[in-house]
Amino acid sequence: MQSLIKFLAIGSGLIAISANAAGPLQSVTLQWVKMPLEYHLDGVVEARQQATISAEVAGKIEMVNFDIDDFVERGEIVLKIRDQEYVAQQKRALAALDEADANLQDMQLEFRRNEDLRSKKLISQAVFDKTRANLKAAQARKSSSLANLAQAEEQLGYTVVRAPYSGVVVERHVEPGETTSPGQPIMTGYALGQLRVSAYVPQSIISGLRTHRSARVVLLEDGRSLEVGKITIHPFANPRNHSFPVRLDLPEMKNDLYPGMLVKVALTIGSTERILLPQKSLVSRTEVNAVYVLDDAGQLSLRQVRPGNLFGEQVEILAGLDAGESVALDPVRAGIEHKRQLDSGL
Repeated sequence: MQSLIKFLAIGSGLIAISANAAGPLQSVTLQWVKMPLEYHLDGVVEARQQATISAEVAGKIEMVNFDIDDFVERGEIVLKIRDQEYVAQQKRALAALDEADANLQDMQLEFRRNEDLRSKKLISQAVFDKTRANLKAAQARKSSSLANLAQAEEQLGYTVVRAPYSGVVVERHVEPGETTSPGQPIMTGYALGQLRVSAYVPQSIISGLRTHRSARVVLLEDGRSLEVGKITIHPFANPRNHSFPVRLDLPEMKNDLYPGMLVKVALTIGSTERILLPQKSLVSRTEVNAVYVLDDAGQLSLRQVRPGNLFGEQVEILAGLDAGESVALDPVRAGIEHKRQLDSGL
């Protein structure tokens, strides 16, 4: 028996399809699927970790190594301040420590000698007490010298400003040749990939969000969904619009989102039942969507439907189909079979 050959026009060419060679027509039986009930609103991307580096010491800026939009690795040198004065302070502190250490050693020797003499009752108690007091004073001077050296080395270290974390520079506040003062802003940046979304949730649905603690972020560019990690709900509402500020932490990512971008936020506030259909089953022509429905007798009919939101490769059917009905998975083959049934009067 010859295979039934049909031709379907697609674009400017013809595709030959053998109805018999491809086997029986595959279909799917529709069912109600329990899914989260979502509320959609706008959100704005912001950095989870953003900071402004400030100067810790005063001095003339010798070098600024990065500018706006530069990527900085953690620990890289961002800026250098002239350090001659702080090197001199360190040297003075080292010299004072050497002097205090030498004095302490002399006092320790004197204390041990007098301790031996006192045990033999060759010196008075007053002389021995004075020796012990001198030893404690020498120990205190050494401790003070150590503290001064640590402070001088810390000040010297502040002349080299390093990035506290890896990130992108968003603002540069100084130029080489300027003189800094403690607390003066130097550079602002944010940690790349560590982002969150900020949104304002209406009072009417905040209870559902608190209960389910689930949400996803939808990218406007390609419709991709990102699962949200931590959800932070502020404990009080904005008295002007009665909405609650909510922060949604995003997973680590690279070069997909930047602070200030607009996204859609889908908040889970309950559950609902939907009829889902593989998107490939839809026949779409301009604004009309339809599917081929298969009845119990194997007869096909083309029926218009109203699709809703996409869930991966599945599409929600809002109207036109009921649970229990069967839909052809391959609309091309189903169209050929439907025409054959009409031609044969079945």
